[in-house]
Amino acid sequence: MLLHRRGADGTEVLLGHMGGPFWARKDAGGWSVPKGEYAEGEDPEAAARREFAEELGSPVPAAELVPLGELRASGKVLTVWAAEGDLDADACTSNTFALEWPPRSGRVQEFPEIDRAAWFGLAEAREKLVRGQVPLLDRLAALLTE
Repeated sequence: MLLHRRGADGTEVLLGHMGGPFWARKDAGGWSVPKGEYAEGEDPEAAARREFAEELGSPVPAAELVPLGELRASGKVLTVWAAEGDLDADACTSNTFALEWPPRSGRVQEFPEIDRAAWFGLAEAREKLVRGQVPLLDRLAALLTE
């Protein structure tokens, strides 16, 4: 789900910084659109809405979703929608996942899937997003100029 709004300097998108120890010190290339897997037979749009709520702690603040299509990124196929709306990024809270950390320590810790969220203009979002998701910004820009 790629949430966007009109800011003072143009379009802004809401991104989540990926949680866990691998991403803790990464900023450029360490952000993602809220996303997740869905089960076979599950409606992809319903799954996108569910994952958004799980990762940001709030439902998608828009009734209408516009398909941005599919994208192959990091060996996965993402089905993504754009939604225009606003959300307090500082109030976002994510679900967690369990991970043995440090590796081979036998100690399992909980980490948030998204450790923080923020709004970015499209140019800055290009630097923040994981490389495989950057084409989503081009699709959104094309959609907004139609």
